[in-house]
Amino acid sequence: MNPILVALDMPDVDAAEDLARKLAGTVRGFKVGLELMMAEGPAALERIASLGSPVFADVKLADIPNTVHEASMQLAKHGARWVTVHAAGGGEMISAAVAGLDHGAEGRDVGVLAVTVLTSLDSDDLQTTGITRSLDEQVEALSVLASLHGAEGVVCSPREASIVKAAAPDLLAVTPGIRLAAGDHHDQKRVSTPAAALGNGADLLVIGRAITKSPDPLRTVEEIVAVLQSESSI
Repeated sequence: MNPILVALDMPDVDAAEDLARKLAGTVRGFKVGLELMMAEGPAALERIASLGSPVFADVKLADIPNTVHEASMQLAKHGARWVTVHAAGGGEMISAAVAGLDHGAEGRDVGVLAVTVLTSLDSDDLQTTGITRSLDEQVEALSVLASLHGAEGVVCSPREASIVKAAAPDLLAVTPGIRLAAGDHHDQKRVSTPAAALGNGADLLVIGRAITKSPDPLRTVEEIVAVLQSESSI
């Protein structure tokens, strides 16, 4: 199966489910993020998960460990295969998310993805938040922390996937910020093409607008896969 996770970033669960049905079996899975979750509630996650493909609940939890434990457990009950938390929330919080997700999944295969540095940020932005490490150093440190506390993977930009693999080779590198060669960067700064991301060590590619805004999403997926296959990336 190809490495594409389609980001269903839209406010209408009927439209999201319709698109997911059209693409199910041709992509690795789907992302349900804050826009759809806030518009429709956790039932949106459940509806997409019911189609049978893995679903990544991109809610970026960051709170005290008990709250994150309970929230992760509920997301698992609604069908999440992966749940995101902010790695900067600390090791105890990551561990709590792992435990809560496992509890709610009742034996299903699930995992936490720890967000390192948002792809909308660059080095200058990081400095304004009081972080004195370089962007690469921050990604490396948070990847190690995530690995030590049981995360299955991290979310990073495609440009830092190789840093993740060097620092914590056991982790999945899940990369948003994927743009087609002629695509608009929108609000993301650290981006890459699908082939370049895989070449840099990414395991899963989160692709949203390039597919969801396409007049023919299925054809766009097929074209991306064809390019990856031609470059022997998958």
